[in-house]
Amino acid sequence: MIRVEEMAVSKKNIFVLAMDDFNQAMLERLRGSEEMVFRPVLDMKTAVDTTEYDMAELLDRARQTLKNFPGTVDAIVGYWDFPTASMLPVLRREWNLRGPSLEATLRCEHKYWARVEERRVAPRQTPSFAGVNPFDESVLDKPPLPYPFWIKPVRAHSSQLGFHVDNRQDFEHAIRQTRDRIHVFAEPFNHILAMAEIPDDIAPVDGWHCIAEEIVSAGVQCTLEGYVLNGEVTIYGVVDSLREGAVGSSFSRYQYPSGMPASIQDIMFEDCQRFMEQTGFDNSPFNIEFFYNEEDGSVWMLEVNTRCSKSHSPLFEMVDGSSNLQAMVDVALGREPNFPPEGGKYQYAAKIMLREHQDGVVERVPDADEVRAIENDMPGCQIQVEAEQGSRLSDMLHQDSYSFEYAVLFVGGDSVEDIDQKADQIKARLDFRFRHGHQEDG
Repeated sequence: MIRVEEMAVSKKNIFVLAMDDFNQAMLERLRGSEEMVFRPVLDMKTAVDTTEYDMAELLDRARQTLKNFPGTVDAIVGYWDFPTASMLPVLRREWNLRGPSLEATLRCEHKYWARVEERRVAPRQTPSFAGVNPFDESVLDKPPLPYPFWIKPVRAHSSQLGFHVDNRQDFEHAIRQTRDRIHVFAEPFNHILAMAEIPDDIAPVDGWHCIAEEIVSAGVQCTLEGYVLNGEVTIYGVVDSLREGAVGSSFSRYQYPSGMPASIQDIMFEDCQRFMEQTGFDNSPFNIEFFYNEEDGSVWMLEVNTRCSKSHSPLFEMVDGSSNLQAMVDVALGREPNFPPEGGKYQYAAKIMLREHQDGVVERVPDADEVRAIENDMPGCQIQVEAEQGSRLSDMLHQDSYSFEYAVLFVGGDSVEDIDQKADQIKARLDFRFRHGHQEDG
């Protein structure tokens, strides 16, 4: 007779696209993680830390990893934006795994297509928008919307090639930059589009196109985090998004839980549910950004993401006791997310982005020992240094069009004031130094 302790325990094999150390540690802390094995598919340098996305090669490399695995492939998940979010439905379809269809995913990811679907279910919450061909010779003579407006590719990430356009000069700058760099996203995204059934009214607006949108900036922004499981939409958290800069172009902080009025959150929940049902999106986490104008009470639906937000993951872990990666993994396995009923250690948590708005050379960054000392002295603090000593800020990958994010702080506290005090102490001890200007780096 085989003794109980000798019986082999069958663990679920969870394949994670571009798994990094920071998020792997959170995955290992999930409830039920002892019954799972998290296995990487593609490396960070190939799938994230690059500006060259050969989609055919990325998919083939991922397929090879999955085919060569001798055990069962129980789920394929990911928390990064493009291109990994676009690859997930393709790979899941080929391995017959749970997840939204490619078309449902594209109805959310393709910014123009998403706006078309939003307008059908929530016309009053949808800003004015228009498709734009940046290579049209007459594009500058025919602004797609009255000034001012935002313009960005129909698929990109990290606010890249997103521009606030106030006048023709801004429009010329945006079109020039877009023409030079949109190929980074257009070519791989079109590879994905070619694998899907696209409606006739959407097909002409492919990856080489942009979307122009009415500016919605008065008020406060938040993000609903949720999931769809077997057709049922669940929202498990709302995170406030605070911006900085004259045009509110760059995020300065994400804060959880939201201070948004409950009645306004309910309106957003209803809009969110109608939209997800409209798209047919199922069996996956998602997040949707909203704007609330406190002056006139209007609610605007902004961007839709077909994944949980990795930026929010530590915030959920600090406040709820488990990160939103819990929803990502559990839903992929076909079960209700197992969030701890007792919650986490802190009442509030924030991700604080440290930014420079002028290009320059990074003369000094805190070393690992300095960072570790601050984290040890400050409970509920995690620091990520993103800039590299000796590099130029403008050479950093995946920055928006208006600033350079050189470090990130994750801070938990008993109140917002507690977080602010901790953040001020941390920033005072972080010795970053920059040499601004365009002089030679040497």
